[in-house]
Amino acid sequence: MSQRFTRREMIRLASLTAAGAALGQPRAALGPLADEMVYGVQLYMVRRQAEKDFAGTMRAIRMIGYRQIELYAMAYSRPVRELRSIIEDAGLGVVSGHFDYSDFEPRIGYARDLGLKYMVCPMVPQPLWGSLDGFREAAGNFNRWAALVKQAGMTFVFHNHDYEFRPQGQSSGFEVLMKATDPALVKLEVDVYWLTQAGQDPMAFLKEHKDRIELFHMKDRVAGAPTSYLLDASAQHFTELGRGVIPWPSLLARANQQGVRYAYVDQDETSLPVLESLQASYEYLKSI
Repeated sequence: MSQRFTRREMIRLASLTAAGAALGQPRAALGPLADEMVYGVQLYMVRRQAEKDFAGTMRAIRMIGYRQIELYAMAYSRPVRELRSIIEDAGLGVVSGHFDYSDFEPRIGYARDLGLKYMVCPMVPQPLWGSLDGFREAAGNFNRWAALVKQAGMTFVFHNHDYEFRPQGQSSGFEVLMKATDPALVKLEVDVYWLTQAGQDPMAFLKEHKDRIELFHMKDRVAGAPTSYLLDASAQHFTELGRGVIPWPSLLARANQQGVRYAYVDQDETSLPVLESLQASYEYLKSI
C-alpha cells in the first residue's frame, strides 16, 4: 500500500474541492459563522491516513477548506518544532489537542511548548465507569491537572461520550464529574453525537452548561437509531453532517452565541472515503 497520497488522489481531491473550498479565501469559504466560529478536523478521524502520510493529510484537510485541526495522540511522537512546522506549512492552525488520561500530566509541558490553548482529556478509563466512586476519582485528577494546565497558560477540557450518562442510582457519572470538579478550571468539549446517542437533548445541554462549554465536536446521526450508553460498534450510527437528524443550524447558532469559537468534525468511522466524507461535511457547513 502507498505510504503517501498519490498524485491521482490529490488531483481527485482538488476536483472535489474546486467548486467550494475557495482556498486562499477562508473567511468567505466558511460561511455566515466565519467571523466567530472556525471549523476544523479532529485528527482521530484521519488517523489511518495521517499515520501513513502526516504532512500530506494536513495539506488535504486544508485543501478541502478547513482552517484548524485538533491534535490526537498519534501526532505527539514528533518534536514540538517539527510538528508545528508541518501544521503551519499546510496552512492550518491548532489551538487544542486530545491527551490520554494515562499520561496526561507528563504531556502538559509538551502542550505548552506547542502553543496550545486547550488540553482535552477525551476519556475516563473504562475501569472507572462502573461506579460513581470511579468518576469521583477521575474528577479529583481533573481538578489537579486543570490547576497545572492553568499554571501553564492553558485550559483543561473534558470531552464527553455516552457512557458517562448511564444512570447509577439517582445520579450518573457525568453528574458526578460536574459536581465534583471546579467549574472555573474544568471545561467541556461537547460531542453532540454522543450526547444524542445517550438520549440527551443537545440544546438543553448547551444552555445548562453554557459556562463550561469551550469546544464543539460534530458528526451526524442516522434517523431511527436506538440510543444507548455503550461505546462499541452497536452505538456507531454515524453519517456526514446534514445527512442525519441532528439540528446543526440551531445548535451551531446557539454555540456561537455562547462564545464557542472552534468546532471540529469528528466522524469516527465513515462509509465514504474519509476525505470525501470531510468534503461532504464541509460543504454542508458552508451552506448553513
